[in-house]
Amino acid sequence: MALLTSNNNSNNDLDEVFHFPSSKNALIIFTRNPELGKVKTRLAATVGNEAALEIYKFLISHIVKVSENIEVDKYVFYSESIQKNDAWDNSVFRKKLQYGDDLGLRMNNAFEQLFKMGYQKVVIAGSDIYELTSEDIKDSFTALETDDFVMGPAKDGGYYLLGMKQLNSAVFRNKNWGTSTVFKDTMEDLKNEKVSLLAVKSDVDVYEDIVNVEVFQQFLKSV
Repeated sequence: MALLTSNNNSNNDLDEVFHFPSSKNALIIFTRNPELGKVKTRLAATVGNEAALEIYKFLISHIVKVSENIEVDKYVFYSESIQKNDAWDNSVFRKKLQYGDDLGLRMNNAFEQLFKMGYQKVVIAGSDIYELTSEDIKDSFTALETDDFVMGPAKDGGYYLLGMKQLNSAVFRNKNWGTSTVFKDTMEDLKNEKVSLLAVKSDVDVYEDIVNVEVFQQFLKSV
């Protein structure tokens, strides 16, 4: 899932800029910098690095489209370096860098930053869910009006979305990230909490995730 990224912060094209909250709600999107040979490596094993990169760019364009008009503050957290001129419009998306030694720490740090800024509801989503809609994101914030947490389970056993009203670091610790146990283990952490669940959706990690999906056939002509 696209939530899994690295934290090398060298060669930034754009320094982080502080923004005062303009909403009580914030959306975090974790993304990899789209570089040849560094994105969707499991998918690339079948379709090749160039096709994998184009597929990832296509997925980024999708998450931009479904999130850009949602009335919350939107933050893109980059894996490697903050980019000024890319798919993420600087006037719409606030840009930050991920940091931490593993995915759990990076997500924990992102949530912590935004809660310290005063946000009351924070939701994180991956950037590789073609099935994700604007309504899914809106529904996640609505769910937090009555429940403490919201999750979007992925078919591979992970999750594509997580939201909360206050930081719970336990959900980011002691997880085998990238495996089929992540959602189950996270739900165990939240067994005493009120959790709302969105529909199960597929992310894009391997060839089998897209081989029968029409919209991706344009990238598979040489496979």
